[in-house]
Amino acid sequence: MSLKNKRLEVMRFLEKDVDALIQKYLIPVDKIWQPSDFLPDSEGDNFFNEVTEIRELAKELPYDFWVVLVGDMITEEALPTYESWLMDVEGVDQVDTNPWGKWVRQWTGEENRHGDVLNKYLYLSGRVNMKEIEITTQHLITDGFDIGTDRDPYKNFVYTSFQELATYVSHNRVAKLAKAKGNKQLAKMCRIISGDEMRHHNAYSEFVERIFKVDPSQMMLAFQYMMKQKIVMPAQFLRESGDKIGTAFEEFSNTAQRIGVYTSLDYVDILDKLVKRWEIDKITDLSDEAEKARDYLINLPARMLRLADRMKIPENSFQFKWVEPATK
Repeated sequence: MSLKNKRLEVMRFLEKDVDALIQKYLIPVDKIWQPSDFLPDSEGDNFFNEVTEIRELAKELPYDFWVVLVGDMITEEALPTYESWLMDVEGVDQVDTNPWGKWVRQWTGEENRHGDVLNKYLYLSGRVNMKEIEITTQHLITDGFDIGTDRDPYKNFVYTSFQELATYVSHNRVAKLAKAKGNKQLAKMCRIISGDEMRHHNAYSEFVERIFKVDPSQMMLAFQYMMKQKIVMPAQFLRESGDKIGTAFEEFSNTAQRIGVYTSLDYVDILDKLVKRWEIDKITDLSDEAEKARDYLINLPARMLRLADRMKIPENSFQFKWVEPATK
């Protein structure tokens, strides 16, 4: 049996559990939070006073903070790319009867709220250039992204397990920075977004756990493949207006690392958490090639930690078009 057919067989085998996993990890629409819960009520008499409060509190937050918040928002707003990518994974189908397609649609519905609430908050804050942000967002969606997973569900679920935890870290750290500056409402908003990301991380991680039980060798090799090529962020092709191939993502990453929102040490920590969660050291019945992959993965966090400790981050802030120089 070919690898492609084997993966398709495993995905179909796991289909019977997807509805239960949806109930376990996703929240019904009428019970989950919505962006309007965190934003001024446009129908209320106090709307303009609430907007004024947002704008006043926004003045207390520094330039680098706004760069990171904008980058996080743009990443969330590129959701159409992520949904189309997941819908193309082997075993996932658009038809209503396909449980994996149902998962992707409901996951998308939850994720859609993140970009929505952050976008509206940034618009009301008065601290950013919304047109430049909108141009970057449209570029990111139209350019697409290549994370090296092809249509392979094993590789894709490794990626989503890692990436959802990374976005949890980023949003949670932004929440702490906002709280430290006295912006409790923004802090609460980012914290609840991070909670969604953690639930989604746990879901995708369980998908991988279930695959390890039925196809351990190929799942191990897929995990090794993804870590050898490195997990790239969804916004890797960020570019500003006028840029064909810009440096926006690199500079955004530098900014996030400089203020401690997401660092190279976090990358290593997430890898270590996945190795431990999936109990890589205890998985048996592996092929010789998969045994070598397991040894590689077990030793990888320590190797990467030595490299991360030596990394230096530029001290000077890059001037993004998203945030005006006067706000530094």
